[in-house]
Amino acid sequence: MRGQALYRKWRPQTFEEVVGQEHVVRTLRNALLSGRINHAYLFAGPRGTGKTTTARLLAKAVNCLEPEAERPCNQCRICVAVNQGRLLDLIEIDGASNTGVDDVRELRERVGFRPNEARYKVYVIDEVHMLSNAAFNALLKTLEEPPGHAIFVLATTEPQKILPTVVSRCQRFDFRRIGVGEITARLERLAEREELRIEPRALELIARQATGSMRDAESLLDQLASYDSGGITVEQMRSALGIGADETVMAITEALSRGDAAAGLGAINAAVEEGIDPRQFARQMVEHLRALLLLTLDSGVELPQVSEEALPLLRAQAAEFSRRQLVRAVQLFSRAAQEAKGGWQPQLGLEMAFIEAVLPPESKTVEPGGTDSGGVSGSPRQRVRASQAASGRGVATAEPDPRPSTPQAESDGEPGPEEPPPAPDGVREGAAVYEADGVAEGPLTAEQIMEHWPSLLSVLRPRDLSLEALVRSCQLVDVEEDVIVLNFAHQLHRSQMEEDRRRRLVEDALTDIFGRRLRIRCITDTQARSSAAAEGAQKTGQGHEVDGAGAPVDPLVQMAVEELGAEVVDQ
Repeated sequence: MRGQALYRKWRPQTFEEVVGQEHVVRTLRNALLSGRINHAYLFAGPRGTGKTTTARLLAKAVNCLEPEAERPCNQCRICVAVNQGRLLDLIEIDGASNTGVDDVRELRERVGFRPNEARYKVYVIDEVHMLSNAAFNALLKTLEEPPGHAIFVLATTEPQKILPTVVSRCQRFDFRRIGVGEITARLERLAEREELRIEPRALELIARQATGSMRDAESLLDQLASYDSGGITVEQMRSALGIGADETVMAITEALSRGDAAAGLGAINAAVEEGIDPRQFARQMVEHLRALLLLTLDSGVELPQVSEEALPLLRAQAAEFSRRQLVRAVQLFSRAAQEAKGGWQPQLGLEMAFIEAVLPPESKTVEPGGTDSGGVSGSPRQRVRASQAASGRGVATAEPDPRPSTPQAESDGEPGPEEPPPAPDGVREGAAVYEADGVAEGPLTAEQIMEHWPSLLSVLRPRDLSLEALVRSCQLVDVEEDVIVLNFAHQLHRSQMEEDRRRRLVEDALTDIFGRRLRIRCITDTQARSSAAAEGAQKTGQGHEVDGAGAPVDPLVQMAVEELGAEVVDQ
């Protein structure tokens, strides 16, 4: 004979048996006592928190034949019919299966008929957010002016998807997640009724795995009841549910605090080989690291999953981390818990989260000579252009070399790793550390600026990667006292650099590096050529720029010869 699931067999039959929703139960009971029954209710909250159960209790209570103070009695014919699922005036509709407007129109036609045997017709629409907009609009008129014998109870896990016009016509009750202690107490009562032998610690672990859902907890207990008829231990429960041992979690956390990647990876792989579910284990790591973070913050938040015996050990372990380390580790393992889907390498997400948490943040300190410790340095092209700027033979530029700047890449010519994509605006890391000594007094020269150009890039990189790319793409064409003139190939790049935020970041970085207030002026190639032509014309007028015959040289011709390799042919 097929047995009945525990969550159905022991579904609460009175308001007093509903766990964790006292605010909802109290309001509904007072409404029953005062006779203030509303025509439409909205029950919103996470799955398994008692929304449908409370809707059925409300249907029993409004139709119970006993006095208001004793409803529901579970003894009269109405209550018995509801408990046995045969009351015709309690209509339960699955919103996920009846999403169309035709389904709602059919419901509207039936609402007008009088109840068969009860006082009220109660319509419980589960997962109501699955209805289409047309179906909601068809339901609006009925919700606004229903017949006096009809009550609607809308249940949903996603209230934000329901039209505001529908919500405004209902009394809304928000169901909350149920606490670990309340779930554990409920499971103890069910275990006694079912005559199950199970360790209290195992019940607590079940409650933690349920994440606030009473139905999930009862389903897990039902599953474990068939695992071993001789009794359920913590070890058996971990094996059945794929949960890692606390010792493994502690060992991995200890390896993380020491920066021992080999020990941590070995523990992760050993746990997975023993059959631990990677996603479940990632959640355990998040829970443990979160507890350490809360302990370091002295937040006073209760940690029900931590026993009094384990608390001193956790405090000692928390002292080995900084708050920033714990925040980063929680984020990484939380992401691993969401992404782990049991692929061909199920432990890969855990391994990557651990390795990334172990690796120290990239150092941004600029070493002497203009090379930062992160391995980024001026490319050969940058150095050549800087020397040209110093000698006045060419235009200095900060344009990035298409080849990587690491020593190995420069020696063998192989492509290096791609640069990370630009960070979105508003995302900032800590400012880089750099050195500003060695800058001579007096007016700055292009050579001095180019010597410190890698420092400028290293300052901008953690603040705004897109801004660093803009600075790399420009050319330093002139230094006018405290104004640095930057040339851009495209008007779009110039406009982006001239935005107030970006201009201010560059000017502040230059000011910090050189110890004096510096400003930038942005031009484009067209302006640079015009300026060069005007300068050439001025020199020609003074007799400085002439050809071999003593004739003045056209500035455009001179630019074509110098930059494009053109030749002047006598006619």
